[in-house]
Amino acid sequence: MNIKILTPEYVVFEGEVDSVLLPGKDGEFHIMTNHAGIVSSLVGGNVKLYTKSISETYVKYFTKENEKDSVFSYPITSGVVEFNHNKGIILCE
Repeated sequence: MNIKILTPEYVVFEGEVDSVLLPGKDGEFHIMTNHAGIVSSLVGGNVKLYTKSISETYVKYFTKENEKDSVFSYPITSGVVEFNHNKGIILCE
């Protein structure tokens, strides 16, 4: 599935991922391939991308969770996500 993460200043990430874990108002939620369409607000926390690798263009914004798993984390203070037809856009600060 394709995910874009955007802030008012720059594009944080654009590319293919296996899944994404997001900080929602009522707790974290996981979006996987073929997930139903969703629009949701996000609260402060970490957006976690589950993917084999991130291109050199975007890797500077992320922290790798550990060497064993391919989980990359990006901290946000708030935001919104829209996901439909295996494409997601995360607008955040």
